[in-house]
Amino acid sequence: MVTEAIVEIKTPDGTCDAVFLHPVTGSYPGVLLWPDAGGLRPSMIGIAKRTAADGYSVLVPNPFYRTAKAPVFDVSTFDFRNPADMAMLQTMTGPLHVAGAAERDALAYVAFLDAQPEVDMAKKIVTEGYCMGGALAVRTAAAVPDRVGAGASFHGGGLVTDRPDSPHLLAPKIKARMYFGVASNDDERQPDAKDRLRDAFVAARVPAEIEVYPGTIHGWCVTDMPPQNGKAIYSKPDAERAWRRLMELYRATLP
Repeated sequence: MVTEAIVEIKTPDGTCDAVFLHPVTGSYPGVLLWPDAGGLRPSMIGIAKRTAADGYSVLVPNPFYRTAKAPVFDVSTFDFRNPADMAMLQTMTGPLHVAGAAERDALAYVAFLDAQPEVDMAKKIVTEGYCMGGALAVRTAAAVPDRVGAGASFHGGGLVTDRPDSPHLLAPKIKARMYFGVASNDDERQPDAKDRLRDAFVAARVPAEIEVYPGTIHGWCVTDMPPQNGKAIYSKPDAERAWRRLMELYRATLP
């Protein structure tokens, strides 16, 4: 059985509403789960609940707490082609993308986990992220390198850019074992990203595995993603494969 509680976390920028899930008894490795652009909502909590049931204490923050409490979006009606929807999304993500904001959040969230009796301090923290959360997982691993032992990104957005603060350039600061699951259509749009990402981690001598999931669409791991051009985004077989890879990563890192 899993216990689920709404919690509030003080950060340098305010108070973040979040959900904390863990097995009913005992202490377990801590997990920081960064949501996708849809934010903290039932589909993200569902992933966290499954993770907790496998023997982890999981924190899912509202990444948009600076602007609004969760839930922020109705993902079922959100349209990335609608200018009004995109303007609202940019309003929410803007404060999170200010230099240093994600790192401040990561430090606060890891500190929260470490203060909970349900978190085993003898084990490393692990972090996972979906869509925009993939880059946030990378930033977490770089911000708290001595505490984070593994990080995973699924259909991560903005992992490799030409900006000086691109997440892939943080590889030298990371000590965690990393895994990147790439959507097929993301790879088609930016075919050199996986190579630049791999090269950065190889140069930094940080273990990282990068896989493109054939035939997948950005968002394939998330159950409530609406169809795109009449085609389903969520793919249960590929989501299950991603889940297996995630658990393999965690078990290899947290023996």
